[in-house]
Amino acid sequence: MKKFGIIGAAGYIAPRHMKAIADTGNILVAALDKNDSVGIIDSYFPDADFFTEYERFDRHVDRMRRRGEPLDYVSICSPNYLHDSHMRFALRAGADAICEKPLVLNPWNIEGLQEIERDTGRHINTILQLRLHPSIIELKEKVEAKASDRKHEVDLTYITSRGHWYLVSWKGDVNKSGGVATNIGVHFYDMLHFIFGALQENVVHYSSDTTAAGYLEYEKARVRWILSVDADNLPESAKETGQRTYRSITVDGEEIEFSGGFTDLHTLSYQEILKGNGFGLEENIVAIETVANIRTMTPQGKVGEYHPFLDNILD
Repeated sequence: MKKFGIIGAAGYIAPRHMKAIADTGNILVAALDKNDSVGIIDSYFPDADFFTEYERFDRHVDRMRRRGEPLDYVSICSPNYLHDSHMRFALRAGADAICEKPLVLNPWNIEGLQEIERDTGRHINTILQLRLHPSIIELKEKVEAKASDRKHEVDLTYITSRGHWYLVSWKGDVNKSGGVATNIGVHFYDMLHFIFGALQENVVHYSSDTTAAGYLEYEKARVRWILSVDADNLPESAKETGQRTYRSITVDGEEIEFSGGFTDLHTLSYQEILKGNGFGLEENIVAIETVANIRTMTPQGKVGEYHPFLDNILD
């Protein structure tokens, strides 16, 4: 039984990590969050020690280490801009890290983390759950099996409506979240790289606090994409049924069904990490470079291969 700590216990994604820890037969012994709305812990690990101050959490983890009961893993579910610091804490505490995406906001941070891995002998793992989704694995196998000089034509559309709170929270601060493409899209960019190979071109057509759209070209695909948290950008078919989220990936005009199968992907991720098969720093580089470049590019408007949803946004 491995001993876990968790940083960001009150966050949206933390319950999936708690469930994964429990599902894999391990135990959460220490949790940290500056917010104390963490009653969810009782559903999994009611005996876990909880801290609202980083300094007390740090002292507690250090005392555990000095008495020969160190943490084996620290799960990191904190805001994006704190991931880098919290991974460093985990490794220096003698634990491996399991970090939510995005691993970091900028690619140069990865080099520093690689140095700390070498210095401490510990390892950083990240949650790239789409790489484990059955539909995505099946698509990757089809792409690899079909040798062709012609690139696949891909449209990626992901609209997940958020209320006014979103822009008021840290998620609305580009310096903390990395912006909408980073915050809700980094795992999609990783998925595209995973399936279609090396990234060759990156163009941004539109960018706002709530929406981003552009074009990506990979070794084996040409991708028009749009990501948004603005309900106004939902297609009429979704609005008519009161649907708040719209997710679509088409490859050569064929819809890839991957709306289901997400429930246990964190548990599956933990199972692979515990077996030594987690996704480390190297696997994150392309996606982090992609979102960092999207964040700094000047949008070009409706030119070239732009996503058709932009016709409504930029009318």
